[in-house]
Amino acid sequence: MDIAGLKVMIIDDSNTIRRSAEIFLGQAGCEVLLAEDGFDALAKITDHRPDVIFVDIMMPRLDGYQTCALIKKNPRLSATPVIMLSSRDGLFDRARGRMVGSDEYLTKPFTKDSLLKAVAAHAARRGA
Repeated sequence: MDIAGLKVMIIDDSNTIRRSAEIFLGQAGCEVLLAEDGFDALAKITDHRPDVIFVDIMMPRLDGYQTCALIKKNPRLSATPVIMLSSRDGLFDRARGRMVGSDEYLTKPFTKDSLLKAVAAHAARRGA
């Protein structure tokens, strides 16, 4: 599936993760939006309406669970796929992610392939 032209947001407090995701998605022709934490992201999401959102779980101020819950509670944004990013691959983290409405769980470090596949799968499901 061609994902060129899709708007993808990466919310992560790690500059390395943001940069690598930006490069992978940029090469695939996506428009990439970056945010350092949940607060930073929420303002940008409202303005830019991304097609798919990746959110890191462990972040200062507003963690990934809280950020995801806020996105999903907003009627205008609730249909936007939210994919949790975490370096921990635990059942508890996955279950908690599902409880706040996340659509998928990707373990860091992710590969270019796994990132692009996740975008394609969720964009297709949303009918983008």
